[in-house]
Amino acid sequence: MIGTNLLGPEPTLLAADPEVEAALAAAPVGPDDARAAALESVVRAHPESPAAWAALADAADAAGREIEAYAFARVGYHRGLDALRKSGWRGAGPVPWSHGPNRGVLRALYALRRGAGRIGEAAEVTRLTEFLEGADPEAIGAIEAERG
Repeated sequence: MIGTNLLGPEPTLLAADPEVEAALAAAPVGPDDARAAALESVVRAHPESPAAWAALADAADAAGREIEAYAFARVGYHRGLDALRKSGWRGAGPVPWSHGPNRGVLRALYALRRGAGRIGEAAEVTRLTEFLEGADPEAIGAIEAERG
């Protein structure tokens, strides 16, 4: 345990949301209008879900709609902060990627980081990189590996 902060906050573990997970899994694959429409339906049904907003941001980004992708990711980021705070997070501490329900928040952070980079918001990219690395140093690599 050398190098580990034993006095640091406990990891934040969000509750699973099987309804959102199932709806996102049922959305068609690919950057087309059918996928966007399905994801918009998921967001309308679950506007509090950072995972839904992150998926919508990813679809907009894949379609080359950078400003929309950024805006969707920004909403997902704020919904993610809300979810973390409701689960006891106090602005710092681990949010492990290995805990599946945390992935929506981490994906929203990543999507916002990507969107900020696309529009030239360098300071925000740096801030979000630090946020993601502080939440889980493995998150960025895991998301990038998942995206191919």
